[in-house]
Amino acid sequence: MSLQQLFGLDGRTALVTGGSSGIGRAIAEALASAGAHVVVAARTTSAVEATAAALRDAGGSAAGITADLSTRTGAQALADAVGEVDVLVHSAGINLRPPMSDLDGDTWDATMAVNLDAPFVLGQRLLPGMAARGYGRVIAISSQQAHRPFAASGAYGVSKAGLEALVRSTAEAWSAHGVTANALVPGFVPTALNARLSADPVAVERLAARTLVGRNGRPEDFAAAAVFLAGPGSAYVTGQSIAVDGGFSVH
Repeated sequence: MSLQQLFGLDGRTALVTGGSSGIGRAIAEALASAGAHVVVAARTTSAVEATAAALRDAGGSAAGITADLSTRTGAQALADAVGEVDVLVHSAGINLRPPMSDLDGDTWDATMAVNLDAPFVLGQRLLPGMAARGYGRVIAISSQQAHRPFAASGAYGVSKAGLEALVRSTAEAWSAHGVTANALVPGFVPTALNARLSADPVAVERLAARTLVGRNGRPEDFAAAAVFLAGPGSAYVTGQSIAVDGGFSVH
């Protein structure tokens, strides 16, 4: 088979939530490079528009939608606005991590709304269409804290564990219809989402030392894995949580 048959996304539409920064933006860039029409969704209009323009300037096809995923109504509105998609990337997230003893109900609810409820709502609205067309790919961005607690995992780690369970349930429900679902599990990646921890150079170095490659992650480290999971060549890969972490999880 040719590389185009394995990895090409010509004619496909991809929705990338949280696609205006960090890992989401790197994935949006990669999917556009592979030929997909990429719809970038995030809450800040200026960042959404700038990202979509940058993808077009690089030769890709892209559009942007301002979306508020902090409520189910907002997630439903995004699904209605985007229409049919072939690839759904759940990269939007919030990282509110007070110590567990200080965790209150509002923080818990806000975390679950964006990190878990929104992927559920988007999947319920968009996956039936994928199944009807016989092709769909769901890619969720999880966290090491779904598997092991460190740096005050709190509600964030719980939300990501739930997200991986949602991926497996999604795979069970839809894979026979040509719709696969998988999660990418980063190690520590210094992005805006991790601003608090990124500001502590001792902690950053300690996390880098925990990897096997000797450095923390970069957003671009997720590009190739996302293109693989979005493309035709990954049709027999589903329900998996794939670590992209420089060996963090095995060290």
